[in-house]
Amino acid sequence: MKKNSLYKGTLQNIILKLLSKEIKMYGYQITQRAKELTEGELEMTEGALYPLLHKLEGDGMIISEIQKINGRDRKYYLLTEKGKKKQEEKETEMKSYLLNLQTIFNL
Repeated sequence: MKKNSLYKGTLQNIILKLLSKEIKMYGYQITQRAKELTEGELEMTEGALYPLLHKLEGDGMIISEIQKINGRDRKYYLLTEKGKKKQEEKETEMKSYLLNLQTIFNL
């Protein structure tokens, strides 16, 4: 992460959200999309991304599949039904949290 350590506690939610908008994504693609959407503010490192992907896979939130692209294996990640439900729950929680923060900081 580049500038803002506040993202650290929300990386799992960010990954789930990004995967909910795509059919499947590979690791580098996830990091680049997050960077693009935040105009460079969020730079996910491999050291932050891959342990979370492994945890989400272990928890049954995502699955992975390997495809050969130009003779090389590429690992794609996809949301499971369980992951889709969890992403929706987390998004609702996050929106409430952000609304509360906005209320507090607009005093």
